[in-house]
Parts: sequence; structure tokens; C-alpha cells
Amino acid sequence: MKNKVKAIFSAVLAAIMAAGLSLGTLAADEADEEDIAVPTAKEIAERKLIAAGVPFGVKFHTDGVVIVGICGNCGPAADAGLRKGDVITAVDGVRVGSVGEFAEKIQNSNGAQVTLEYRSGGLAHTATIQPIQDENGAYKLGIWIKDSAAGIGTVTFIEPETMLFAGLGHGICDSDSGALVPFAYGSAEEVSLSGITPGRAGAPGELRGSFTGHKQGKLIKNTDAGIYGVLNELPEALLEELYPVGRSSEVKEGKAYIFTTVDGGGRQKYEIEISKIDSSASGRNFSVRVTDKALLEKTGGIVQGMSGSPIIQNGKLIGAVTHVLVSNPTEGYGIFIENMLSELSEDTVSETCLAA
Repeated sequence: MKNKVKAIFSAVLAAIMAAGLSLGTLAADEADEEDIAVPTAKEIAERKLIAAGVPFGVKFHTDGVVIVGICGNCGPAADAGLRKGDVITAVDGVRVGSVGEFAEKIQNSNGAQVTLEYRSGGLAHTATIQPIQDENGAYKLGIWIKDSAAGIGTVTFIEPETMLFAGLGHGICDSDSGALVPFAYGSAEEVSLSGITPGRAGAPGELRGSFTGHKQGKLIKNTDAGIYGVLNELPEALLEELYPVGRSSEVKEGKAYIFTTVDGGGRQKYEIEISKIDSSASGRNFSVRVTDKALLEKTGGIVQGMSGSPIIQNGKLIGAVTHVLVSNPTEGYGIFIENMLSELSEDTVSETCLAA
């Protein structure tokens, strides 16, 4: 979102890029202690799902504070081995959940050593660091930190009985370490699309838009296979868009189509070609090539913001678009819907991001 947020958690892997918009900073809603009953993957797979293909905004609060910059190659944090992408969870044994809480702890140290607990590359670490004073007398560690993020993606499916939804098809990750950004709480927000930056070789495009201020639901999970939540209400226009779940063994090379929203024309159906199916992979399960002339004219292929667009083949929901090839925006990757559903049965969240 160039006009709203600074890109911080953009997901880039060599010549592959996640097709969700880069994430920046915005305040997320306060944590909600309400428990949410999540059905198992098997239960959902036996039901018909709404193939959504509509945009949604993500307001995401991290579990801890994320280092987004180190002040030069020296300073207390750099000397202690901390690096961009590390997540600080506690200071002197007390958990910190926001930038304000962290800054207060460091300032109240009065220059005495503090012990940080942090995660780096999915592993837990501790470091003892002595703050230094800046020119204004404030105590600092020489880092820039964030505690929230926001961006736009596409809803893949909605389970109509529980209003559970999934989107993106990949996790929200740190661009340097490749680790999933630890999730604390967040909300799904209504967005208004305002334009398209078409993709071209070497420069992936993006959907541009802004938040309307209307909360659509609650986020519950950030995983390798997407972000999950529960809607406040079902979109009336999609109530009849029900599809059975297609298993990975049913996915074939050849024609398929996606539902996605890229402009004021709303949710549309576009033709694609599936190839190079890899059932052993956990994320990039098959290649996707956009063949629909109308979509190519509008976007140049797959652009950021289309991540999560549901894929239909032989009348079944079989997966979602996840990545675009930076060298050729007409091509990208998709994930099996089975893999997106499997995350609903996982008790723990992996720290390794497939999209970064």
C-alpha cells in the first residue's frame, strides 16, 4: 500500500514473490479473550466451501516487538548480536507486547544492563545489553521496532456454518529471517480498491487500496499456509458460490480458473493453466500461468494482493494462488486447498515461512 503504509514485511524469495501486498504499520485492535471453536480439517473438507476471491484488509498485532532496523554496524544491540527480523518478547523477565512498553522498560533502566529474551530464526535466545543515552538523554539500544502491520490480500474460502475463513495461502513473514511473524491478535477489515500497478518482468505489480474503517471479522492464526479468522457475517453475494473440496490427488495439469477481484468490476472468473504438480511440497504445490486475456490486460498477470485467490478445477475448490514469478508476472505458484485446511488441525505454528 504505497499511499498508506511503508513496506516492512514484503515477502520475497529470489525470483519468487508472495502475491499478497507488502505489510506496513497500523494499529491493530485490542486483544479479545473470546474463545473460537475451530472445526477440524476433516470436518471442513466434508463440507462445501464458499470460493471467495474478494479482497480483505489485515490488521495484525505481533506477539512481542519486531526489530525492523539496526542503527549502523555498532551500538548495544548490534554488539550483542541482535539483527533485523528478531522478535523481542521480554525485558528483564517481563513480557513486552508493544513499542511503548518496550521503550518504557529501556528508559526506566537508567542505563543499567537489561536482559532481553528474543526469537531469531525460530530459536529462543537471551542477551544482556547496556543501553546508551542519545543526544536528548533518552536511553536507547540502537534499534527500530514495530508491533503491528497492515496490508491487503484475498480471501480463499469461507466455511458458511462457522464463518471461518482463510486467505493469502502463505504466511505473513519477516523478509530477512524468513520466519513467520509471531501472531498475537488482529482483525479482518473491509478495503476499497483504488487502482492497479500492472506487473512486468523484474517488477511485480500490486493492487492499491485503503481501509474503509469497517471491521469484517477477527483473525485467529498466522501459518505457513495462510492467515485464518472468523467473519462477523457472511457476504450475501457469495452465499451461492459453494464448491466441494478437491483433494490433491484430483488436481490435474491443464485448464482451471480463479476467482479474484482486481478493480471496480468486482469478483470475476479468469482462466489459468496448471502445470508441474508436486504433491510432496508443503507450499508451492503447482505452477500457475495466467492465460485469460482480460486479466493480462488489467494486471499483466499475478500481482500483489491476489494472493489467496481460489482456484477451481472440474467443479471443485482445489487451491489458491500464492506467489508470482518476479521474472515473469504471468506465472506463479499455488497451494493445495488440502494444505490450507491441514493448518486448522495443527496445535502449533511453524516458525519457517514458505513465502519469504
